[in-house]
Amino acid sequence: MKIIAVGRNYIDHAKELNNPVPSTPVIFMKPDTALLKDNKDFYYPEFSKDVHYEVELVIRVCNEGKHVSPKFAHKYYDAIGLGIDFTARDIQAQHKEKGLPWELAKAFDHSAVMSPLIPKEEFSDFKNIAFSMQKNAEVVQSGNSGDMIFDFETLIVFISKYITLRKGDLIYTGTPVGVGPIAIGDKFEGFIGERPMFNCAIK
Repeated sequence: MKIIAVGRNYIDHAKELNNPVPSTPVIFMKPDTALLKDNKDFYYPEFSKDVHYEVELVIRVCNEGKHVSPKFAHKYYDAIGLGIDFTARDIQAQHKEKGLPWELAKAFDHSAVMSPLIPKEEFSDFKNIAFSMQKNAEVVQSGNSGDMIFDFETLIVFISKYITLRKGDLIYTGTPVGVGPIAIGDKFEGFIGERPMFNCAIK
């Protein structure tokens, strides 16, 4: 299992970080050791002083695929969940300034919170999936799959040109506007529609 993540997939989020709006998907990877499931606590890493939250819809790959064609892309994911892409923003900024890869800012242990998955059959419209996250009982991010620059199928087609998709892979599809810093003692709750998906305490 691998974690494939998408950056800058919402126009307003790209703008809030002063990044250009991409014309093709921005892709990065997280190792399987980044996964944090079962509502486990997240422990603030000692190597950063500025970790940010980014809530995202996540799709699970259900078939192996390479060079997936657009007309078949919908057959390559079978479930949808919600996750947090924790980002060490200070490390990311240092690496971007030097023109270096910023995997250390994204791929560290437990940086990918993951909820249980909902079978895709439970959704009536993949282009209208509302989701949100609360920080200490206040909504800090809310988004809708219809606002993604690149939808689920487009991401599958694009990624599979470069990286073979395998059953069980997770694709974090990007975060909407509203990202911000975390602090020890914070509590995060994620929702798809009104359905609770995860809670995560910062220790």
